[in-house]
Amino acid sequence: MDLLLWGVLPYVSVALLIAGTFWRARYDKFGWTTHSSQLHESRLLRIGSPLFHFGMLFVIMGHVVGLLIPKGWTDAVGLSDHAYHLLAISTGTVAGVAAAAGIGVLVHRRFKVPAVRRATLRSDHVMYACLLGAMVLGLTATILNSTGMTDDYNYRTGISPWFRSLFTLQPDYHLMAGAPLAFQLHILFGFTLFALIPYSRLVHMFSVPLKYLFRPYVVYRKRDPQQLANRPSKRGWERVS
Repeated sequence: MDLLLWGVLPYVSVALLIAGTFWRARYDKFGWTTHSSQLHESRLLRIGSPLFHFGMLFVIMGHVVGLLIPKGWTDAVGLSDHAYHLLAISTGTVAGVAAAAGIGVLVHRRFKVPAVRRATLRSDHVMYACLLGAMVLGLTATILNSTGMTDDYNYRTGISPWFRSLFTLQPDYHLMAGAPLAFQLHILFGFTLFALIPYSRLVHMFSVPLKYLFRPYVVYRKRDPQQLANRPSKRGWERVS
């Protein structure tokens, strides 16, 4: 079971992500969208969307640092374990709570506003369940680990080496056998969410409009009303007496 969950399932999830993305781009170009419902309701969207997106941005950054940067690197720059965990818990908790609050507002809006509820897709139910499950389990694991209720488990010596071993195609799945249940469930929900990305509205994350950061400015020029009045009318727009 450990080999199946921690040595096979991650690659299946990534394969579904890659294959589904190429399929979506090839056969469903017009469906590659967020299916925005802003026209139906905007007040709750203005609250929940920034909380969720900015919270998730910092959550992802925290996962990248915690999983990909080895413990020896932070020790080499003089960052102690206590300082690292204090920084990770403080920033991770704030980001996680913000993201969870944002998705909570969006779910409430999705099911309480009639027009938005009618625009909800079947895949949205699965997507929201996986998002909420991953967030709640992640916060639970963080709280339990920070309070010592998981026997002071250090994920940097267990989960992080296992995750990095996936990139070498030699997964050390035995490391995950000793991880607390909250961490294991959090990872399972995470990989399930990865596999669902191309088959839900989450696919829009691959269409981040980065080109807007580099496009030229749009210049607006004010016209003199007197010049517009004296300008001859175009053919087809003559005044009728």
